[in-house]
Amino acid sequence: MKKLLLTLLSITAVASLLAACSQKSETGSTQSASAASTAKVEGKTTIKIAASPVPHAEILAIVKPMLEKEGVDLQIVQMTDYVRPNLALAEKDVDANFIQHKPYLDNFKQTHNLKLSSILNVHVEPMGIYSKKIKSLNEISDGASVTIPNDVTNGGRALLLLQKAGLIKLKDNVGITATVNDIVHNPKNLKITALEAPQLPRTLDDATLAVINTNFALEAKLVPTKDALYIEQKDSPYANIIVVRTGDETRTEILKLVKALTSPEVKKFIIEKYQGAIIPAF
Repeated sequence: MKKLLLTLLSITAVASLLAACSQKSETGSTQSASAASTAKVEGKTTIKIAASPVPHAEILAIVKPMLEKEGVDLQIVQMTDYVRPNLALAEKDVDANFIQHKPYLDNFKQTHNLKLSSILNVHVEPMGIYSKKIKSLNEISDGASVTIPNDVTNGGRALLLLQKAGLIKLKDNVGITATVNDIVHNPKNLKITALEAPQLPRTLDDATLAVINTNFALEAKLVPTKDALYIEQKDSPYANIIVVRTGDETRTEILKLVKALTSPEVKKFIIEKYQGAIIPAF
């Protein structure tokens, strides 16, 4: 009896030992797989880019899977104003931004003493003149109210567009930095008010006209090619750009971003999605 008991105890001990070895092996295998998975994730380069929701973030969403295949995790940080994206880039909170045209960047850099560089023209957003009160510029009454962007370059751009539409006359050669003080002829006595660009679509309930950047027009569900009473021509020089910190232009992941954004897939997306409201610039 005692001999049988010793035999059973021996068998149990061996079984426990085998189970422990098996468990250790499985645990080691699981940890190894987990480590491999972590290494794969860590092996990808993450870049953050600040972008306006429409159309910038929409365009970037097209290249995100392309970059994934290239080992780059593109994180899109949506911002709805023109100031924070440049400050966030300078402070290294993001690696790039996609919200502006070069005249705006140049003015912002000078004003804030920042070292930022444009590396790619992606698309043109023709600025338009909109109204909910009239259906033609010929219907503008004397003393009508007009709202325009209040930043230096887009404000000047809006005034140049009003001039091109025949509504005002500016000083000769005043350029994109024009202000209301540069108006030399205002036959309709337009009352022009400068406001934050994102607010302009909301002014359409009160103002006779609003000069709106296309990205904010699209966010407000306006169709530039249909709703604008007057719109910039396709040769507009205000291409929207990718901006990085000066010195980062040749970073491998940044070059991969540029390559993806200039692909035929992106050009096709812009043409088909925006139907002329936004035009590829590459």
